[in-house]
Amino acid sequence: MESENLILSDQDYARLSTLTHDESLRDELGRAIVVAADQVPVDVVRMNSRVIYLDQSNDLKREIELCFPEEADLKLGKISVFSPVGTALLGLKVGQEIDWPFPNGESRRLKVVHVTHVP
Repeated sequence: MESENLILSDQDYARLSTLTHDESLRDELGRAIVVAADQVPVDVVRMNSRVIYLDQSNDLKREIELCFPEEADLKLGKISVFSPVGTALLGLKVGQEIDWPFPNGESRRLKVVHVTHVP
């Protein structure tokens, strides 16, 4: 995993902190820079962001919407922040890359290509 700082809104941090049964997410929250919601740069992945990312292990681009677990719906492209991709992308900005371990033991390098915020 990368040591670059993550940026999270105070609102996302507060809600996610109550859901920290996931060790990977807890680790990510621990290294985050927490700022007021209106201070999060527009190119940072936050909750309810639509994200296009490149999985450099297979050179495929994917588009997802990062959501809380109860809102996850793969048919709509909504993935939970608890999923490996969701946890990996949270708090990264466009252009940042991260090496992330997946459940099958494989590590993948993911790069944020584009971020759009969903109201």
